[in-house]
Amino acid sequence: MNQQPVEVVPVSFQSTTGDRNKPFHMVYLVAMCRAVPVNDLLDRASQRSDKMHSLSTLLTQEMDSHFPPYGRMQMPRPADCHTSALQTPNDKEQALQVSESDLMSLARSLLQAWVDPLAVLSTSAITLPHPSKSSISSKIQELQEHSKSLGDGLDILSGKMGPSAQAISFLPYTGGTDLGQDRVTILNKFNFLLSCLRRDSHKIDSFLKVLRCRAAKLQPELC
Repeated sequence: MNQQPVEVVPVSFQSTTGDRNKPFHMVYLVAMCRAVPVNDLLDRASQRSDKMHSLSTLLTQEMDSHFPPYGRMQMPRPADCHTSALQTPNDKEQALQVSESDLMSLARSLLQAWVDPLAVLSTSAITLPHPSKSSISSKIQELQEHSKSLGDGLDILSGKMGPSAQAISFLPYTGGTDLGQDRVTILNKFNFLLSCLRRDSHKIDSFLKVLRCRAAKLQPELC
């Protein structure tokens, strides 16, 4: 994977004191170097994806602490996740056989597919019939922020890897915004969405770590 520089772009900041409507003058991000190597960008991306997977894991654990045992029996199968139609490597060994551009395309497709479901989770968490709903809501908002930031970073990276890396498979979420009326149904659908998110965030994290490994020219067994 060729290392290419990233352009430094101007950023506008709003004043946090005094007149809040009066912007500061346009300022530029100043870096020690004027170029950021692809290796560094992939490292940052994998750190962000790792955080996303950690948060999704914590969320499922919080849900499990007060999830009705009989509700688990009604949980849909993982194959019912809205992203299941996307063909992805099943493990690291398979991922190592996939090209860099295809791995990037898969990671971006999965990430894009969670924009709408994350919004549904965020809205539903506010009134979730769960004693930890405040903590759950906060974590989901954090997940949305990490997802947006990671998406922006992958847009830059994919632009440096060619058309194949920029291709995104459309994986529509058709679950709607209403998770139900009764407590068990709401918790069941909420928990199912989280389980799908945890699975997909693990895939995204794995694909980006393989890309980072390849960019660093490490031996496959070290990836």
